[in-house]
Amino acid sequence: MKTLTKEHGILSITQTGGVWDFTTGGSISNGWRRVGAGVFISDNYFDLAGMTIEDKTLFFEAAGVQDVLSPSLFNAAPGDAITMMDIMTTTPLTDTELSLFALYGNTSGNSRASFENTIYGRVNQWVQHIDTATFTGMTLTNSNQLGSMMPTASDRIYSYRVLVPAVPMVGDKLDITPSRHILRARAKEEPTHEYIMRLLRSYQLQQEPDVD
Repeated sequence: MKTLTKEHGILSITQTGGVWDFTTGGSISNGWRRVGAGVFISDNYFDLAGMTIEDKTLFFEAAGVQDVLSPSLFNAAPGDAITMMDIMTTTPLTDTELSLFALYGNTSGNSRASFENTIYGRVNQWVQHIDTATFTGMTLTNSNQLGSMMPTASDRIYSYRVLVPAVPMVGDKLDITPSRHILRARAKEEPTHEYIMRLLRSYQLQQEPDVD
């Protein structure tokens, strides 16, 4: 049994004229990038080559996310909201597919972000409501988890964290603390035919063209 972890760093963004951008030029935000006018993405990957090098299949037994604190939104008003997504997949996702995850999740409407490809997904909605609008800490109002936890012969698991602020929003500064993605997995041998078919499927998923 192995416990695998990947971290995503601090994110600090500021809103000016309805546009969100990195605070102080991005020097605080480690590993994040902005996509378009209002989506922020951090990506990493688990290197599984050492576990699959002996032609073994990786079986997942648990997956999860550790957070330090709730998001902090400054100068906010009731109703200000954000969506935070934590995604682990066996195939790399484009920025468009990651941005659409808040709408389609891993259903058929989102290209390669399928149920089979998604080891783990979590979509959290945070809101500033009337009782806590004077505090910076946001309140978690909804949390959905989705994913297949299906075994894989792939040598990588891709780890993403995606932030989508709501529009419009009164709050003008948002801080997200670091997080850790966790997988607990065991490498096991399968019958040769099953392993070859799983390896072939992993290769096919890696090679599928992007569909915009």
